[in-house]
This record gives sequence, structure tokens and C-alpha cells, in this order.
Amino acid sequence: MLGKALSALMLSLLLTTGVLAAEPAKEAPTAPATGAAPAVATQPAPGARKEAPQSAAAPAAPVKVKPNRAITISMFMAIIAVTLCVVVWAARQTTSAADFYAAGGGITGLQNGWAIAGDYMSAASFLGMSGLISLYGIDGFMYAVGPMFSFIAILLVVAEPCRNAGKFTLGDILSFRAAPKTVRGVAAISTVTVSLFYLIAQMVGAGKLMQVLLDIPYRVSVVGVGVLMVGYVVFGGMKATTWVQIIKAGLLMTGTVLLAILVMVKAGMNPLGFFSDIVGSPLIQDHVRMNVLKDAVPKPGFDYGQRFLEPGLFLKNPLDQISLGIAWALGAAGLPHILMRFFTVPSAKEARKSIVVALFINSTFFFLINLIGFGAALYLTPQLISSVDKGGNMATLLLAQKLGGGAGSLGGDLFLAFICAVAFATILAVVSGLVLAASAAIAHDIYVNIIRDGKADQRVQVRTAKITSLCVGVAAIFMGLAAEKENVVALVALAFAVAASGNFPAVMLSLFWKRFNTAGIVCALVVGTVSAIGLVMVSPNMTYPQKIADDAKKAIVTLEKKQAEAGMLAAKDLAALEKARADFRKNDGGTSMVGLKAPLFPLKNPGIVSLPLGLLAAIVGALLFRDRRAEEMFDEIEVRQITGLGIAKASDH
Repeated sequence: MLGKALSALMLSLLLTTGVLAAEPAKEAPTAPATGAAPAVATQPAPGARKEAPQSAAAPAAPVKVKPNRAITISMFMAIIAVTLCVVVWAARQTTSAADFYAAGGGITGLQNGWAIAGDYMSAASFLGMSGLISLYGIDGFMYAVGPMFSFIAILLVVAEPCRNAGKFTLGDILSFRAAPKTVRGVAAISTVTVSLFYLIAQMVGAGKLMQVLLDIPYRVSVVGVGVLMVGYVVFGGMKATTWVQIIKAGLLMTGTVLLAILVMVKAGMNPLGFFSDIVGSPLIQDHVRMNVLKDAVPKPGFDYGQRFLEPGLFLKNPLDQISLGIAWALGAAGLPHILMRFFTVPSAKEARKSIVVALFINSTFFFLINLIGFGAALYLTPQLISSVDKGGNMATLLLAQKLGGGAGSLGGDLFLAFICAVAFATILAVVSGLVLAASAAIAHDIYVNIIRDGKADQRVQVRTAKITSLCVGVAAIFMGLAAEKENVVALVALAFAVAASGNFPAVMLSLFWKRFNTAGIVCALVVGTVSAIGLVMVSPNMTYPQKIADDAKKAIVTLEKKQAEAGMLAAKDLAALEKARADFRKNDGGTSMVGLKAPLFPLKNPGIVSLPLGLLAAIVGALLFRDRRAEEMFDEIEVRQITGLGIAKASDH
């Protein structure tokens, strides 16, 4: 029955893709470059360095990224076929709740390390961070190096204790010496909140990627990805999800290493010369001046190329760097789909080994992403990148096509198709892990342990888990469709901030503070989650039309003054003036989605405020509502953390 269902699923996907491939291509709308003229090289500002040979002129901006549809779809279908075979294999071995949620504890440390790396290396990392670096230089670099340090917190603090103290979910860890129903309910809500924010971002990314690359309508793309992820989780559970993550991580590392090597080969294997060329590029200088710093007229003696390698272009407030670091370093230790991975290994030793492996893989990946991002800035130019996608998300794909031989060449088409397929596999793998985490919280914590008081046999638990996974997947599809216009970067930032502010303090104090209790857990989760969400809603992550209008007004005043003094404007300045006037008319008097004309909270990431609030609430709640039972059970959970006594044994399969 299962084999027939999966065969039908795969056949329908093949037929759908074949129909889409046969349709005539339609030009997808592209975001206009903000004040950039990609085909025109400008003179460097006074005091700026001479241009690099590689960047003497900007290439003509393409209308969009244009992969070879036949090659790209073939690679997509190959990945789908392989992963569906994995699902069929895993489904035959998934018979119990332990199998479904934790692969029966039978995953090795090496395998789990690759799977954790696959969980963490999302499409936002692969495409978004490289794009951020290509447009904002060192500030994008800060986004890329942050994840390297998050696994140190996990390795040193929570990996082994969580594996020994829990069973399947975050609720299992937190409810051990607290009021189980209350804590499980709040923990499930927190898990679903974090997972959904992260999940929506991935779904929107999938839809946009397929729309831009293959002219597949956004809605069709989101539904297709949703159907696949539901199939992976419902039929294969954690074992299928783990192996899909491993396959995806291997493909992603292969593509990243190849692309980084090609960047350095083009740079003559000379890192110093590479960065010197970046500083000397007149088009990077022009991008920093016009698009980032908004200087309509160059400042005498200011080196705009050097400014690209200095912080503050994207994260203008130094506290933003600190807040971002807090969210990165501690947020991963509170992500439910990462915590679940510790329950899949047979021993604490394997849990530690899996984190070491994941740390090595992730550090290598995020280091190479920096080379790719800076390479895209130099060899493509920020103007070209932003003309295709204003957020820079297509930078990696454009670079792959260029370094593979260029648009229309066999090498360029093959390399671009491979990188596109890797990005697609990345999205499929990450959303599967998130769906599993959210469905486990609902099925295991709420249904089995709250509604049924833990009195549900294995058959009922597995059936409930599958039904819940299906419901979460369908909900994710609808939310992905509704969030087409939303800022996905804000959603990812929110997921990490919520995990760091609520989940991390609750887990830490539950494991290591004797006085911690039910009140402390509830206060940590509620205050940390609510404060993180509230601060993001009034932060610069939201869109403020009035701010856009005010910036446009400044540009209008500067350019009109220049026009009055010179009598006329160059074609590029005239276009910038017209655009500024249009932006002012469109946005003047507008407000954000919560009715604000300007942000109330100045930072892009709330971690520096929301995490202390969550921690303080946890401590105050625990001290105000003392629980003798929780204190008496601390010795038991401490022994369990050290020895692993009581955790489900790994099954032999």
C-alpha cells in the first residue's frame, strides 16, 4: 500500500513538472536595482583606489537567472527519486513511536553530525548569506560566521544532558521535574511557534526560487514542496528525514567547495590580491556610495571601496552586532528540530561526536560562503546582483553560471543546474525536519501526554504522529502561500531570537539549577517568546513606508540642488531623481503593518533585550513560586544526565 502511494506521488510530480517544462517561458517580474546603472562604470571617488582589472566594466544585467530547463528539471527529478527511495526504505522500518520520532536511537554520531549540519545549513544560509555579503560586505560576513559559534554552546552545555534527560521532544526535557501537563502545553506552543516562523521562511524561499529559476508559478512551487515534505515525514519519520538531510548536506558541501575553489582560481589563488581588487573596484565603490550610503554626490577623499570591508553598512548600530551574536550563539541550542537530533543516537558519546562533526562541517561551509559572497561582489558586481533580486538571493546562482562558463554554455548550464538542484534539496530537507519537530510537539506532548495521559499504545501514537505531520504540512503550505510578500529574513531572525530568549534559558535552568520549577519554565517560555516577537514587530526588520519616503526626500533635495548649480544632470542622476520622486509619492504618509511610521526598537535582532528578559523572568518565577518536589527530583535528573539511565534503548535496525 505504501509503495503504491509513493509511486503515485512520484508519478504525479513527474507529470506536473513535465507539463510545466512544456509551457512557454514567461518573464518573471524582477526587482529593480535601487539607483544603480549596471552597465555604466563611474569614476572612482577622490582618494579611492584604482579599479581592479577584473572589474573594469559591469556586465550587462540579465533580466533574470536563466538555467537550462531540461538539465535543471532532470537534476531536480533525480534528487526527488533518490530521496523517495530513501523514504520507502525508511518506512518499512518505522513501526513504533521511538522509530518515528527518534529513528529508534539507531543513528551513529557521524551520521547524526551530517544530519545536524544538514538541518542547520538552510537555503537562507546558502543563498541569503552569500547575497548579503555581495551587497553589504563585512556585515554579511558577520551573519555567516555567527553560526560557527552556536555549536560550541550546544557541544559544551546541552548536547549530552539533553540526550540523557529527554526522549523525543523539548517538552520531555522540561517536564521531567515540573508539572508535566502545564509545561508540555507551553513547550509545545513554543516549539510550534519557532518551527512555523522558520518553516514559513523556507516555504517562501522555495516558491521564489522556483518562480525565478524555472518560471513555475509561486503557488505551484509552494504546493509541490509541501507535498514532498509531507510525504517524507508522514511515511518515513525521523529515519527518512535524517538520511534526506545527510544526502542534502553532502550535495551542498560539494557545490560550495567547488564554487569556492573556482572563485580562488579566478583570483589567482591570491587572497590578498582578491580583497585588494574588491576595494579597488569602481562599481563596488559606486554601489556603496549610491545604494548603501545614499550619497548622491561623492564625499571628497572618502574611500568607498575600503568602506565595503568595514562593518556598519547593514548593521549600523554596534549593538546589533552583539544582539545578532547572542541569537546565533544561543538560539541554535533552543531550536526544537536541532534538540530532537540528540535523541536519535544510542549514547552520550555519540551525541558529543555528532556535534563535533556538525561543527566541523558547518564551520567549513560558512567560511566558504564568505569567499562565494565576496567573489560574487567582485566578478558579478552588486549592481547586477541587485538588478536580478534586490535582496541578493540569486548571487550564488549567478556566480555558478558565470564561473561554469557563462550563460548558454554547457559548463555554465550544468553548474547552475547542479547548484539550483542543491538549493532545492536544501529546502526539502530543512522543511522536513521542521515539520517533524512541530508535529512531535503536538502529537507527543499535547495528544499523547496531555489529552491521553500517556495512555496510548504504539499504533495509536504512530498514527497520531502521521496525522499531525500531515496537518502541519498542510498548514505550512497555506501559510507559505499567504506570506508571499513577507520579509523572510525577519522570520528567520525571529525564529532564532525566540529560541534563544525562551527555549534556551528554560532548558539550561531545568538541567542545572536545583530551584528551577514549573513557574520558572512557563515564565521563561512566555516572556522570552512574547518579548522577542513584540520587539521584532516594532524593529527595522519591518517595512516602514514613511522611512522610504524620507530617504527619497533627502535624495530629491540633494539632486535638485546639484541640478540647480550645474544647470543639468547626467542621465544616471536624472534617473535617480525620477525614482526618488516616485518613491516619495508612493510611500509618503504610509505606516508599517502594526501602524508605525518609524521603528520603536532600533535593533534588527532583539536577542540582546529579549534573552535577558526571558532569563530574568525564569529566575523570578522560580523564586516566587517555590516547588519542593522539583527540588527533590533534581538529584534524579542530575544522575540521568550523567549516566543516561531511563532513556529508551536503541533498536537494532
